[in-house]
This record gives sequence, C-alpha cells and structure tokens, in this order.
Amino acid sequence: MQTDTHSIHRFGRVALIGRPNVGKSTLLNALLGTKLSIVTPKPQTTRHRIVGIVTRTDAQLVFIDTPGLHQGGKRALNRQLNRVARQVPDEADLLVHVIDGVRWTDEDEAVWQLVAAQQAPCLLAINKVDKLADKTVLLPFAAQLTRERPYAAVHFVAARRGDGVPALLADLVARLPEGAAEYAEDEFTDRSERFLVAELVREQLMLQLGAELPYATAVEIERFEDEPDITRIGAVIWVERDGQKGIVIGAGGAQLKKIGSAARRAMEAVLDRRVFLELWVRVRESWSDDAAALKQFGYSE
Repeated sequence: MQTDTHSIHRFGRVALIGRPNVGKSTLLNALLGTKLSIVTPKPQTTRHRIVGIVTRTDAQLVFIDTPGLHQGGKRALNRQLNRVARQVPDEADLLVHVIDGVRWTDEDEAVWQLVAAQQAPCLLAINKVDKLADKTVLLPFAAQLTRERPYAAVHFVAARRGDGVPALLADLVARLPEGAAEYAEDEFTDRSERFLVAELVREQLMLQLGAELPYATAVEIERFEDEPDITRIGAVIWVERDGQKGIVIGAGGAQLKKIGSAARRAMEAVLDRRVFLELWVRVRESWSDDAAALKQFGYSE
C-alpha cells in the first residue's frame, strides 16, 4: 500500500544564524515575502530574536532571525545579543548559517563552532552572490568549506533580489519533521505591533544618523492607541549623552522630523492604516551597559 505523500504536513523551526551584516534579516524578509525585520547597511542592526512564520498547504515554517554573533563588544548590550544568538540554535529543527559571499572570518568560524555542536542539520547559505564579479570562485569556495565542515546542503542566494530563495525554502520544507501547524494561517510573527513600530523608528535612526550614534540609541513606545481612522503612537528615543540628544534632534528639530516622517510612512505600510507619530528624545546615561535599562527597553528576553 503506497503512502499519499501529498497528505503529509510538515512543521518546524528554522534558525538563521551568522555574524553581523551577512544579510540574515534580508533573507528572512525574502523567505516571508514581506518585511518583518528591519534592514540597514550597518552591522548589528538586529538586536532581538524575531520570529517570522511561513504557512503553506504542505508545511508551516517558523523562522527565527537572530542578532549577529560577534566578537569584541564589551557592553552589557553586546553580551546580551550574543546570549540570544547562542540560545536560539537549541530550539531549532534546522539551522541556516548565512555568510557574506566568499568571505570567511574568525566570526564565521565561531558561528560554525556553535552550529557544529547542535544535533539539528545545518545548511549553508552563501549570500550576496550577486555582488561577486567572478562567479567561478563560488564552487571551489563551497567545496573547500564543505570538505572541512559537514553542512547538510549549500545554497547560493542573493536575498536582496530573491535569487535562490525559492530553492532554499523548498529544501527546508523537505527536511522538516512531520507535524501540524502551531500558528494560525494569518499569523506572520509572534511580535506585537508595538514592537514592530519601535523597530521601524530604530531602522531610521540606523539609516539617517552617523556611523556610531545609532548604537547608542534605543526606542521605547509610550503610547499606542487605535482609533477608528488612525493609530496614535508616542515613542521615546533614548540616548546615552546630552550631546547625542542634540544630534538626533538636529538644528530646529529638522533631523528628528526627518526620522519621524520616514518612520511614520513605514508604519503606515506595515499597519495598513493612517498613523500619527510623536517622537521625544531623552537621555539615560550609559543605558547600553545598564542591566535595568536593558530590561526596560526589552533586551532581557
């Protein structure tokens, strides 16, 4: 008697891991087909464990985006981000190690050492291949890596363009254990709208401020009120020094207005409704090295 393979439903959790700035969040958004994780050119943009859910007729995949595993950060925030990144593989059925093209750094090796200790199969996703002028280096590079490290499979992707993403998704589905869906069909994340809008403000801080300043900022939502025709949001941007406050606000409030306008437009696209956004900038000295502040700002998960 033959089994009807079309009736099999699969369910599992897939962790996306890698060092900072390899494109994990861009890959998550590509796999979901919608924007969930914020994306900027700066490393360590992702500070939280973010879940994105893909529901198909034959499977439900729960993707977990993680902060980049990094070396050298001495603040309490850096230690917390690494803790989150190290904890996630333990709960995953599959791992995807994302790297940036044909670069392999000490931080990439540290990620491999983490995944090699897990029982879950790990796939290698070589991202940003569209940026390589010479594509002939890809196969030898992948062959060298897999000789020394037993990845379950290798995928070449350009997450920003979506190249290679359908093949990666199909491979992941085929490797999932059988199981029923655990989330409703219309759910695409376990995060609240309050969390999502705070991240959209932080995305603009990363995009519009100088190289170092965004790392000294945190965003806290103080007000989130749904009215029949509009959502009213009040958010505090926390910085670590008075001088940083002036930079975020800008001359005559111009910089803060620019950040707020861009964040509001992004919120309206995500929430699919009109948004009224108010932003304030406040100082909390050395918040990124303060355990109480990290807990207040949601980094103690």
